[in-house]
Amino acid sequence: MGTIGIKTWMLLGLLFLGGTVQAQLVREGKITYERRTNLWKIFEDDRMRQFVGEKNKIKTEEFSLYFNDSASLFSYIAPEQPDPQSFLTMKNTVYNLFPKGQRFVYMDMMGNSMTVGDSLKKHTWKITDKTRKIAGYECTRVIWQKDDSTRIYAWFTTDIIPTVGPENIQGLPGAVLGLATEDGSIVYFAKKVEVIAPTPEQIAQPKKKGKQYTEAELIAELKQKLKGQPFGDQIIIGMFYW
Repeated sequence: MGTIGIKTWMLLGLLFLGGTVQAQLVREGKITYERRTNLWKIFEDDRMRQFVGEKNKIKTEEFSLYFNDSASLFSYIAPEQPDPQSFLTMKNTVYNLFPKGQRFVYMDMMGNSMTVGDSLKKHTWKITDKTRKIAGYECTRVIWQKDDSTRIYAWFTTDIIPTVGPENIQGLPGAVLGLATEDGSIVYFAKKVEVIAPTPEQIAQPKKKGKQYTEAELIAELKQKLKGQPFGDQIIIGMFYW
């Protein structure tokens, strides 16, 4: 076989191997998300917009998601420098236990800690034919019509098998690497996917914080406590958006 023939076979071999590696399915790992929140779209009140300032209206934050076939842990990554306006966005920690169909959401609101223990959330998704590449993975766009006026977009990949995603989002045939409100007020996109085996500490269930409720119980209590308060309804919507 001549030199050209050898080089051709080597190239084909590399392409074949490269395709094989790319096609390997991911069963465990870590996803790092960037969340961009447009605070001016979240807070339409002029006083709040003045407090935030136009320069700071886009808040960028990072979250990690450790996962395997049995569990997932989604949590906030605190920045090195403290953020004086950190309180303007929710930073829930979400632990999902798939074999038992359970989720635990750990919340902090105005210095009060609470835990929601409930069943996994169920969303009704409409699959579209639109795709995009996120963090190196080909993703399919789906739509969740949350209510009459709220539509949520997500992008999932079947190359990552566990049904995981940011916040309470799961139930799709693969991992959600992108999530966005229709108006772009809140957008999550995966920055990096690491194919690793999470340590027991990295994927352990956090300890309960404060009193534990079901989601319905906590919403009912908050509605009573925040009745008549400015932004009360908006606070509750933000806490249980996903």
